[in-house]
Amino acid sequence: MFNALVVEKDEETGKTSAAVRGITLEDLPAGEVTVAVEYSTVNYKDGMCIGSGGGLVRKYPHVPGIDFAGVVEASSDDRYAPGDRVVLTGWRVGEAHWGGYSQKARVRADWLVPLPQGLDTRAAMAVGTAGFTAMLAVMALEDHGLQPGQAPVLVTGAAGGVGSVATAILAHLGYEVAGVTGRPETAEYLTGLGATQIVAREDLAETVKRPLEGEMWAGCVDAVGGAMLARVLGQMKYGASVAAVGLAGGAGLPATVIPFLLRGVNLLGIDSVMQPYENRVRAWGRIAQDLPMDKLEAMIVPATLGDLPALGRDILKGQVRGRVVVDVNA
Repeated sequence: MFNALVVEKDEETGKTSAAVRGITLEDLPAGEVTVAVEYSTVNYKDGMCIGSGGGLVRKYPHVPGIDFAGVVEASSDDRYAPGDRVVLTGWRVGEAHWGGYSQKARVRADWLVPLPQGLDTRAAMAVGTAGFTAMLAVMALEDHGLQPGQAPVLVTGAAGGVGSVATAILAHLGYEVAGVTGRPETAEYLTGLGATQIVAREDLAETVKRPLEGEMWAGCVDAVGGAMLARVLGQMKYGASVAAVGLAGGAGLPATVIPFLLRGVNLLGIDSVMQPYENRVRAWGRIAQDLPMDKLEAMIVPATLGDLPALGRDILKGQVRGRVVVDVNA
C-alpha cells in the first residue's frame, strides 16, 4: 500500500471529490517503467483535474499530477534501470493517464527524460511543466534572433509559474526584463527574480484601434493571450518574436495581421505536452545550465498530498504565486 490523491466521481450527481487514500501497484496503469515518485507540482491543468476535470479527465477514479520526478524502481525498457533519476512532464499524464500525485507511478519509457547533472528531483519539480515551457519559449525566441542588449523583453503573467521562471532565466542570460502583473504586491518578488521594469496589467489590457504602436519590446513570453497579446503584437520591434505559452486572458485574439506584414513580427506557438524527446533533453540541459538555483529556491512553495485539493482551487482562481513543490512522501 502507498498513498495517492485519488479523484472520484459520483455518477448520480456528476460531482467529483478528491482525497488521499491508499492504493497498490496492481491499481497502477500499464507501462514499462515504475517510478518511486519523490516530488510533483501544481499547474493550472492540475487544478482542473483535481476539481471537475474540465473535460480533461474521461475515466474515474483518477490520480492527477501532470509532472513528477523520482527514481526508477523497476523497468522492462533498456533505457532505464533501477536507481536512475527521471523527470516526466506532458504526454497527457495526469489527464488521460494516472499521474504524479502518488508515491509510485507507472508510465511508458518514451515519456521519461533522464535528469541532467545539476538538478535534483526537488529542483526539477520547482521547474516542472511551467519552467520547462518557459525554457522552450526562451529557446524559441533565441532561435529567431533574440539577443541581449536589443531592448527589454516583456513577460506577461510574470508572477505565475511560467512567467516566474522565464523572468529568472532571461535576467540570468543578460536580458533586460519587463514583467507584467495585475498584482502590485508581486513587484518586489519580480524584481528579486531579475525584472528591471514592472508593467501594470491595466496598461496592456485594453485593445486599441491602432494596429501598430511604438516599437518597445525585443521579444515577449506571453502567458495571457487574448486582448493583451493583441496589444503586445503592435508594440514589438521590427522582426521581433512573441512566444505564446498560455491563455489566462482568453483564447480569442482580437488582432490584425498588420504587425506581421509591416514589422515582420513572429508569433511562435509553444507546446510542452507533445514536445519531441531530443528537444526535451535540450531544454532540461539548458535549465540545469541557465536557471539560477537561488532564484528557483525563492519561487518554491512547499506542499503535501493533503494540501492539493485546496491548492487546486486556488490556482484556478489565480491565487498561487511561483512554484508549488509537492513532497508526495511527507
